[in-house]
Amino acid sequence: MRKHLILTATAIGIVLSACQREAKNLVEVTGHLFVFNYRVASATYLLTLKKTGPIPDGSVIIAEFENPQGGAPLVLNQKIYPIDDKIALQSQNLHCVRKDRPYTVNVRLVDKNGKVLQELKTQFRSDLDQTVLPSKPLVVGAFYDKNPEVFKPDGSVDFSNTDKCPE
Repeated sequence: MRKHLILTATAIGIVLSACQREAKNLVEVTGHLFVFNYRVASATYLLTLKKTGPIPDGSVIIAEFENPQGGAPLVLNQKIYPIDDKIALQSQNLHCVRKDRPYTVNVRLVDKNGKVLQELKTQFRSDLDQTVLPSKPLVVGAFYDKNPEVFKPDGSVDFSNTDKCPE
């Protein structure tokens, strides 16, 4: 009887330790926000991750950001370097971000052979509507000169946002 209990306990221990290794996360989300840059009239997603386990060399992160304009997701492929403890993923410029609307981001950590090591899903929600941004950058050039398309020679200013967004 005692031998049977020891074998059962050992088998349970092996099964549980195998499950634990499988469920181990290699990265976790530490932050996510929309970045509105008024100077250059842009909005982007910014997702930050922290390594929580060893990631094999040659691995990449593939992030699929929901496109606020609709259509196909905005895809970002980013190589992971062994020295990086924190990973920042920033999307290309966005248009039509709406206040209080949830936007989904799917993230896959993939090794150099294409095997998916981990999948994450998170949501972004902006507390601002993108209509607060002008449609043209306020400054141009290395010296941040006023953009003549916004600041007119006659003294008038055009901050209008001309994005055509779906409802």
